[in-house]
Amino acid sequence: MLSAAVTLLLSVPLRAQMPDSALEIYAVNVVKTPPFEKPFTGYGIYLGQGLVITAAHVVGHWPFLTRPHVVIAGRDFPTKIIKQGSYGQVDQVDLALLSVDAAQLPISLQLRRNPLCQAPPLVGMEVIDVVPGQTTRLHLISPLLIAAALREKFDTLIESPAGSGSGIFDAERKCLLGIVSAKVEKYRYQPVLRGGMVWQPDGFAGYFVSAAKIANFIPPDLHY
Repeated sequence: MLSAAVTLLLSVPLRAQMPDSALEIYAVNVVKTPPFEKPFTGYGIYLGQGLVITAAHVVGHWPFLTRPHVVIAGRDFPTKIIKQGSYGQVDQVDLALLSVDAAQLPISLQLRRNPLCQAPPLVGMEVIDVVPGQTTRLHLISPLLIAAALREKFDTLIESPAGSGSGIFDAERKCLLGIVSAKVEKYRYQPVLRGGMVWQPDGFAGYFVSAAKIANFIPPDLHY
């Protein structure tokens, strides 16, 4: 009986046993400074080998002017933009891949790798939104709760908005499920007098770019 119990424990992935707070090590700040404006701070997620994934709009349309940089554990890191998508264009995704000098990172990060989830996100599953110093548990909701015209574009949703560029992790497997991109208005059915139902606004959902889209976005010659 003891042998069977040991075998069962060994079969459970160690990453799945992490407390939620252990994921905070992957969360970074991405700061841009538009000309004549105050700095804007968004979020990003460290992938490994000096690579950081965030939302394209966090970096800004003109990064040569906004001079985005990554902040990890209160320290600024010079940042190179490897690839940038675009939030506003239909054929692009709201992602940006950044690079910092991995050799200058804290030892706690230098050897880490942050795997992308292989399984697709499922409605109702529990997830963890991760930003520096904070984690929040949420659930995935159906695109049927937003306007029909938006369902194809915003097909992966959490029940409430989260910070731009923050990471959505599978609560069970602790793998990266996506990067938060936008908030989208939700609706609910409301009964009316004499029968019938009408759509009523019901706050906002958060849209995240899925791990599958992140995998397609990362250049194939980069292996982290």
